[in-house]
Amino acid sequence: MAFKKGLHNFTVVEAQNAALGQAGAIFEDGTTAVSGKRITAITMLTDTTFTTLTPASPEYIGTASGNGDAIDTSNTFPKGVTIYGHWTAFTLNSGTVIAYLG
Repeated sequence: MAFKKGLHNFTVVEAQNAALGQAGAIFEDGTTAVSGKRITAITMLTDTTFTTLTPASPEYIGTASGNGDAIDTSNTFPKGVTIYGHWTAFTLNSGTVIAYLG
């Protein structure tokens, strides 16, 4: 898939592929901040906690200003769980993940 700026420039099929992470993925098993990306899903390969999980919009998981609680180190996502949404950055506190880009 060729790079096109913004999902509104994609065909329907291209947009669906992008939403499913067909734009690539990032493997992370340390505490290095991942930022400047459009993350559409995160799969936990081990039990995982986040230091930060930055949503693209306040309505998404990871922030207290939307309809939910902020994600912090006290929230453990079990191995095998995939969360879907739209994030721009994260930092692991512990664990191993694959973050899918879209």
